[in-house]
Amino acid sequence: MRKKARMAVRRRGLAAAVAAVTVALGTASAVAGVGAAVASEPTAAAALGGNWYGAAPYVMPFDNSPPDLGPVMSATGQKSFQLAFILAPSGGGCSPTWDGSHPVSSDTQAKAMIDGIRAAGGDVTVSAGGYGGTKLGQTCGDPSSTAAAYQQVVSKYGLKAIDFDLEEPEYENATAIHNEVGAAKILQQNNAGLYVSITTAGTTGGEGTGWFGKQLLAEAKSQGFTPANYAIMPFDGGFNGSSAQISALEGFHSTLMSTFGWSSATAYAHEGVSLMNGRSDTGEYFRQADFQAVLDYATSHGLSRYTFWSVNRDRQCNPPDNNGQTSGTCSSVTQGAWDFTKYTARFGGATPPPPPTDPAPGACTAPAWSASAVYTGGMEVTYTKHTYKAKWWTQGETPGKADVWSDEGPCT
Repeated sequence: MRKKARMAVRRRGLAAAVAAVTVALGTASAVAGVGAAVASEPTAAAALGGNWYGAAPYVMPFDNSPPDLGPVMSATGQKSFQLAFILAPSGGGCSPTWDGSHPVSSDTQAKAMIDGIRAAGGDVTVSAGGYGGTKLGQTCGDPSSTAAAYQQVVSKYGLKAIDFDLEEPEYENATAIHNEVGAAKILQQNNAGLYVSITTAGTTGGEGTGWFGKQLLAEAKSQGFTPANYAIMPFDGGFNGSSAQISALEGFHSTLMSTFGWSSATAYAHEGVSLMNGRSDTGEYFRQADFQAVLDYATSHGLSRYTFWSVNRDRQCNPPDNNGQTSGTCSSVTQGAWDFTKYTARFGGATPPPPPTDPAPGACTAPAWSASAVYTGGMEVTYTKHTYKAKWWTQGETPGKADVWSDEGPCT
C-alpha cells in the first residue's frame, strides 16, 4: 500500500537510477548528511515541541538520492525529519538495520545526517517498518525482544521520537503486530517523554482504514497502549485529491472514537495524516493545493501529525511530469524546490491547540454483560467500565473484542 514507488525504484537497480537523477538535479551525493562530523556519542537533541515531531517528513538517508538537509532547513524553516526505515536484517535475525542492509550498530552515515540536523537546531524521529522488507516484529520472538532491538536505535541516536509504520504485508500478520505494538508500549514506558507515532494504511471507505488497520487498533487497545498519534496514509487506494483524503480522515476520526471510547476532541488530538506528494504509486495526483487543503483541515481540527512521503521526492523532475511515471527522487508535478516541505514546516510552527479536557464519564446505567444472555441490536450493557451497544443479535461475544459491540464510551 505505502511507498511502493520508492521500494520499486530501489529494487530495480537503484544505483544507476540515483546516479542519473543526481546528475540531472544537481543534488548532493547519496551519502549527503548536512556536513556534520560523526561523533562517538549521540548529539543532544534539540528541545522541539510535539508539533515538530508530528510534522517530520520522511527522508531516506541511504537511498533515493538523499538531499543535503541543511539547505532544505534554511529554505523552508523545517526543523524535523523522519528517517526511514529500520528493518530486520535481510538475512534474518533480531537486530536493527537501515533498509535491511546497514546495521545500526556500525552506522556512521545516518548518524552524520542526524548530527547535522541537530547542529542546525532541528531533530529527528526514526521510522520502523514501511512497505516491503522484513520487520523486526516478524523475526523477533516476542514484544520484549522486539523492544530490545528498537531500544538499540533509540539509544544510539538519542531519540526523543520514533514512528511505527505498520502496513502491508506485516499488518496482516497478527503475531508481528502483537510484537510491534507491544514493543512500542515498552519503549514508551522505558523512555520518559518519548513521542511514539503509529502509521497505517488509509482507505476511501467510511472508516478511514481497512480491516487490518482496525485490527491494529484493537491490538493496541487490548494491550492498554496509547501512542501520541495514529496516522493514516490516504493515497494508493483510489483517492481523488484532498476532498477524498479529508473524507477518509473524518472516517478514521469516527473509528478512533468508537474503538477507544474517546470524545471527538480527544480523537482528533490523537489523529494524524501521512501524505504522498505529487504522483502516487497508483497514478493519483496530490498537488500543492491538496496539501494546503489537508493542512487547513489538520490545523482547524487539532490533529497532532501532518507529514508526507518524502523529502527525497520534493523536487521537480526533468521533464516536470516525468513522462507520467512515479519516481522515488522527484514528484512528477510542476513545483519549486521543497514546495511540499514548506507545508510540514507550517504545521510544525503552528501553535498547537490546548490538550482536550473530556467531561467526566457518566454513571454506568446499563446492566452488566452476561456471556449467557442473548442481546439484539440496540441493547446496551456495561463491561469493564464502558457502555457497549449491540449492533445485531449476539450471545457469548465479549464487548470490546467482538465487532458486534459498539463502544459508547467510559462510565463509572
